[in-house]
Amino acid sequence: MTVTLGWSWVQADEAPKVIVLGDSLSAGYGLQHPQAGWVGRLQQRLSRQGYPHEVVNASISGDTSSGGLARLPRLLQQYRPTLLIVELGGNDGLRGLKLGRLRDNLGSIVDIARAAGSQVILVGIRLPPNYGVAFVERFLGVFQRVAKDRGVPLVNNLLAGFDEDRESMQDDQIHPRDEVQEAMLNNVWPTLLPLLTPAGESDHRADQGVERAIGQQL
Repeated sequence: MTVTLGWSWVQADEAPKVIVLGDSLSAGYGLQHPQAGWVGRLQQRLSRQGYPHEVVNASISGDTSSGGLARLPRLLQQYRPTLLIVELGGNDGLRGLKLGRLRDNLGSIVDIARAAGSQVILVGIRLPPNYGVAFVERFLGVFQRVAKDRGVPLVNNLLAGFDEDRESMQDDQIHPRDEVQEAMLNNVWPTLLPLLTPAGESDHRADQGVERAIGQQL
């Protein structure tokens, strides 16, 4: 199990928060330095480009959409993020959990986060081809449907460009190697960039919404 909270390249009290709610793909599983995964690189890129945001990596290896949904209220209360990036569902698919439950969980995550004043990005993932073309497409369709129904931006496939390249994957053929972490960030960046706001613009909205959202869930 891996969880990394509150990497502090910028001062927490001053920076708008971006939470990445994910699983092992975002936790840096199997990397020599987990902080050099795509989420850590996101913080570095934001800082280099002058954005004040602090990235909170709330990703846990092995987590499912149900686990992320259960953890979300406390994260919202603690960090009051202006933006939530949701990278969950891969383990649901790998374990053969019901796609209807995945759809409902992702929808609830979006609803709770937006009620707390956070913008939301959904990040999809393409399962390995040995799961069968039909199931792989149905699985991807869950993310597309939730994004469309909720009107939130979607990164269609975090692993786009190398998901079928065996050399880009670790020995388990599921987790990406160090060399493609920058490509993962590049897959997210175009969707993320339009949602970034200067410090303080979204803070008031988050402060107003988070108590209401947390109160409904606790």
